[in-house]
Amino acid sequence: MSSRDSSTTRIEVKDLVVRYAGDVLAVNGVGFTVGRGEHVTLLGPSGCGKTTTLRAIAGLEPPTGGSISIENRTVYSAKDRINIPAEGRGVSMVFQSYAVWPHMTVFDNVAYGLRVRKQSAADIKANVERALDLVQMRHLAERAASKLSGGQQQRVALARAIAFSPTVVLFDEPLSNLDAKLRGEMRVELRELQSRLGITSVYVTHDQEEALAISDRVIVMNVGVIEQIGTPEDIYNRPRNRFVADFVGSANLIKGRVIGKSVEGRVAFEAEGGHLLQATAPAALTGRETEVAVRTAYIGIGEAQAHDNTLPGTIRRRMFHGDFIQYVVDCPAGVMIVRRPPTNQIEEGAKITLSFPPEFCVVLEA
Repeated sequence: MSSRDSSTTRIEVKDLVVRYAGDVLAVNGVGFTVGRGEHVTLLGPSGCGKTTTLRAIAGLEPPTGGSISIENRTVYSAKDRINIPAEGRGVSMVFQSYAVWPHMTVFDNVAYGLRVRKQSAADIKANVERALDLVQMRHLAERAASKLSGGQQQRVALARAIAFSPTVVLFDEPLSNLDAKLRGEMRVELRELQSRLGITSVYVTHDQEEALAISDRVIVMNVGVIEQIGTPEDIYNRPRNRFVADFVGSANLIKGRVIGKSVEGRVAFEAEGGHLLQATAPAALTGRETEVAVRTAYIGIGEAQAHDNTLPGTIRRRMFHGDFIQYVVDCPAGVMIVRRPPTNQIEEGAKITLSFPPEFCVVLEA
């Protein structure tokens, strides 16, 4: 769990446990903090517990153990038998389905929560207009929600979430129903809005690209537990174990064994096939590490730098992906996937040399 000063912590989750149907552990001892103005993403495959964790923070899912604090106020504690209802937690939620009422105008959709909170008509008007300005939707205030596109409905849902200036905004896969191009555009808008307003937010997605693009920190989850917490760069460049390396981004997993320490804090790794590689390792080796991960984008073909690892290979297959060429390469250490820019394309069957720096050859925990 990340450690933060209590004065800057908006959310603190400790040893959270959620069970379904008595014995099914959906969340098993999860703990993390979210700092003031920080955007943290829960990332993982379907069924890993990320949405259940988010709903527990919101007060929509009853935990069976642990505690949750928001703004230094305990909103759930199994030990102290505290469970503040959702409406008393000062959080707002943006759902995957948008939950926009089609029979209402854009203005009325955004105003709904403010009316429930019994704000005055003047305050409602001012807060709705402020929220619509932030998502560039004020000119559509009187349009029926049923006449909006998917992207516009998502903006309305976001405006409604921030209209009453909540302490925390929770996002449950809010962009998953949009097409790929609009999803990319909305990521940029969402990130800029979050940064401009200093919103503290927790975001759930199974889309690794989305998580890496919009987050201050990423929490990778699997089968109800946290596998790794770190910045997007840490998660991508320093995966802790096989699951993180394989799930986040595209990586080659090379089998072998650590055979000793090397210069500059590196370790020597003997790959299957007998080739010796220099690798970066976690601080404490256990002696049971048997794999290294090398990201497909960090492998060069041809010229190597003085300290690079090198492997001979033969190009089995070349596939054009538009922004990059993907090569399938047969090597003594196994099949390697390499992604290179779509320039200077190399023919299938060519004999080549792969190269990659030791800092991007990462020993994985057993």
